[in-house]
Amino acid sequence: MNRGSVSTGFNIDNSCVFVDTDRSSTGNGANSHLHFTPSSTGNRKVGTFSAWVKRSHIDSIDAIFSSGQNDQHFRFQTTGINIRDYNESTQLQTNAIYRDTAAFYHFVMAVDTTQGTAANRLKLYVNGDQVTSFSTETYPTQNQDWNFNYTGNKMFIGARRWYNDDVIQGLDGYMADVYWIDGQQLAATDFGEYDDDSGIWKPKAYSGTFGTNGCYLKFDDSSSLGADSSGNGNDWTEVNIAAANQSTDTPTNNFCTLLGQQQDAVTGTEPSIKEGGTTMFGGSTSSQNAVGTMGLRSGKWYFESTITNSGGVDTDNHNFGVVAADQITALSTGGGNDLGYVSGGWAMSSNAAARNNNGYASGYNATSALAVDEIMGVAIDMDNGKIWWHREGTWTSLNSTVGNPANGTTPSFSNLLTATDEPLLPAGGFYINNNDQVRVMNFGGYAQAVFTAVGTYADANGYGSFAYQPPTGFYAICGKNLAEYGGTA
Repeated sequence: MNRGSVSTGFNIDNSCVFVDTDRSSTGNGANSHLHFTPSSTGNRKVGTFSAWVKRSHIDSIDAIFSSGQNDQHFRFQTTGINIRDYNESTQLQTNAIYRDTAAFYHFVMAVDTTQGTAANRLKLYVNGDQVTSFSTETYPTQNQDWNFNYTGNKMFIGARRWYNDDVIQGLDGYMADVYWIDGQQLAATDFGEYDDDSGIWKPKAYSGTFGTNGCYLKFDDSSSLGADSSGNGNDWTEVNIAAANQSTDTPTNNFCTLLGQQQDAVTGTEPSIKEGGTTMFGGSTSSQNAVGTMGLRSGKWYFESTITNSGGVDTDNHNFGVVAADQITALSTGGGNDLGYVSGGWAMSSNAAARNNNGYASGYNATSALAVDEIMGVAIDMDNGKIWWHREGTWTSLNSTVGNPANGTTPSFSNLLTATDEPLLPAGGFYINNNDQVRVMNFGGYAQAVFTAVGTYADANGYGSFAYQPPTGFYAICGKNLAEYGGTA
């Protein structure tokens, strides 16, 4: 749950969603990123970068921080974190891969090339621990100048600079509490600490200085997500980043998202997951499914979904709901099955036909299928094993009696606790026709425009942004709610 069950004493309220829309080798700047050009040269030998990062798509290369004309970068690769200076042959390549898409990582890159000991000139910390296991380990030469803090030389967050100011290798995911400290080599303990009771690494407020080109990005102003909160006025330029990129999915209140694409063992042709883990698209054969990152066994929960591109397939062939953790592999058998096919799966298609264990809900009232961009919601009562769906705010009915989650009456199914002992994962799916299908989920942490255009309702605890008001007693699937009402992450 990240820090949802731990009192941090320091809450991070917002993150910024970075969306990668370009994977070409040359780059075209289409992905979202931030850049800053120093107006005066700072310390080119000493500096520290700190950020909390949650990935939503696992790609071959995803840049976190970079500077120079294809010179220096800090990025994810398929083989781990890579920190490299091409001009000076400096390179650290971790053995650990860091491909968890369910939680935020805290990364600190600390540079001081004036140090006499080579290993002290470049340090990497992950979740409070200094990384010492590298497959490639070549440190900067003593007193080496880096291109960070260099007058007129752009620095990038969320992408890597290529030639002629094109950018490539964009990050798809969330970043929060981002610091660049000019002139100091700091440790992870300057930005975080271990919780005394749980031992969990958690953020804390930074109390030091920032240096000439230093900055602090809180992402708290949706109208200016590149605004510097350090007091230096070193604002970063936003590229393909707007107010809609602000999110409340943070290290201190981590929200459910769709599990990233490392689930290759589950389905060989599973859909791609991008846009903050809220969008599934593509795939190649039969039914395609994606599951959420947080499992539920108690409490009452709500989330939403819509199809933004049907791919030419009737939307009543697309469905969403929940599936038991041990049933995920079964979804891929027989050329691909939808969520409602398996014994531990419950799904609703857009014509109000709810299914479980390959059977329809008794007495369901079918309707015409919803159109593209029309929204459905689901309410899951894991205390009583019940599930309901709504279609554009109207709860579906059985035998012409409308369901009411708040009162616990007329659920589509009441066997969620008896059909399986496993935690249930939020899930969505569609039937492949031409690979153009797109399903968008809304767990509340990052609500895309198709949802916010309808409404911006929070749950009773004030968490999430939903198109429709969650029913009384039902909550967004996030760390703080899970900590209070039960559940597993």
